[in-house]
Amino acid sequence: MKILVINAGSSSLKYQLMDSVTHDVLAKGLCERIGIDGRLTHKVPAKDIKKEFEISMPTHAEAIQSVLDALVSPEHGVIASVKEIDAVGHRVVHGGESFAQSVLITDDVMKAIEDCIPLAPLHNPANITGIKACQKVMGNVPMVAVFDTAFHQTMPEKAYLYALPYEYYENDKVRRYGFHGTSHRYVSARCADMLGKPIDQLKIITCHLGNGSSIAAVDHGKSVETSMGFTPLAGLPMGTRSGDLDAGILQYLMNKYGWSIDECLNVLNKKSGVLGISGVSSDFRDIESAAKEGNHRAEVALECFQYNVKKLIGAYAAAMGGVDAIVFTAGVGENDAKTRMAAASGLEFMGVKMDPDANNTRGKEAVISAPDSKVKVLLIPTDEELMIATDTAEIVGK
Repeated sequence: MKILVINAGSSSLKYQLMDSVTHDVLAKGLCERIGIDGRLTHKVPAKDIKKEFEISMPTHAEAIQSVLDALVSPEHGVIASVKEIDAVGHRVVHGGESFAQSVLITDDVMKAIEDCIPLAPLHNPANITGIKACQKVMGNVPMVAVFDTAFHQTMPEKAYLYALPYEYYENDKVRRYGFHGTSHRYVSARCADMLGKPIDQLKIITCHLGNGSSIAAVDHGKSVETSMGFTPLAGLPMGTRSGDLDAGILQYLMNKYGWSIDECLNVLNKKSGVLGISGVSSDFRDIESAAKEGNHRAEVALECFQYNVKKLIGAYAAAMGGVDAIVFTAGVGENDAKTRMAAASGLEFMGVKMDPDANNTRGKEAVISAPDSKVKVLLIPTDEELMIATDTAEIVGK
């Protein structure tokens, strides 16, 4: 089946056309500046084609139409007709407690996604816009929603409840949801495949480390703990997000500087993390360059990030009563050997032994622990689009 994977933002739209059987990416690209003017970047990997177009995109519907036009273009297209697209898989950030797995999009599903807007006010409206745009342009082509939160719906109450008055959970659904679920699900499954063991016999810690970062404890194939919480702000310090902190800090800063809660959250979401500590950048590569040049704050920012990754790995091993494998993925996890080594070093007491030579790689699947390491450490590039395409093909095939 040919599956069109859509990841819609408020003013952008990423896409991939994939063959669900061969896993080949037939074409991929990005629509930018939707609602402003419009720009399409279209790539055909097999032919090393890259085309850029200035196209009017007042709404997401025009963006979707431009994608379809590119896919069937005689010059740089990969299909003869839009009818060759069997289904569309949509990334949806928040499914709340309504969805523990991917689902065929119906009117009821759309209503449930809309009901989750208060939980993801920045992301779900954009995802809904992308779905409606595809429905408008593509008619009756079946569509599937794949939720970032779904994989973590297997967490037990003791893991997802906050120690707040219980009515805030009952009435307002305040709880830990977790994100990056599609990535954690993909790399944990690949980990089992690489180790040649059934996933229901393994305890795996998956570390999705990038500008946005989260860690998950995957016990026998199910997420039982994860670092992001009610929002993606929680957990590790990230590119610009603070991660976990004492909530009393908000009151202190708001009182001192006269901030509103929105101004305070803007600082926590956009000016904190490794950017806030280093004062250099939210890009880990820039921070590493600054650290090499003797910038102390840059060095501390990296150490703070690596320390918190290590701390959560230890905590999640305790939560599961052991660990068989640790996986590093996403931009930093896949490409930064120094961060992987720092995060996994000092864990010899729990059976982790790294291989510096094996770890000296980037962007490809590899076992990076020593041959005699009791706990295997792996580098696995994530592929959320493949996971979305696979889910979509499976659901539509039924």
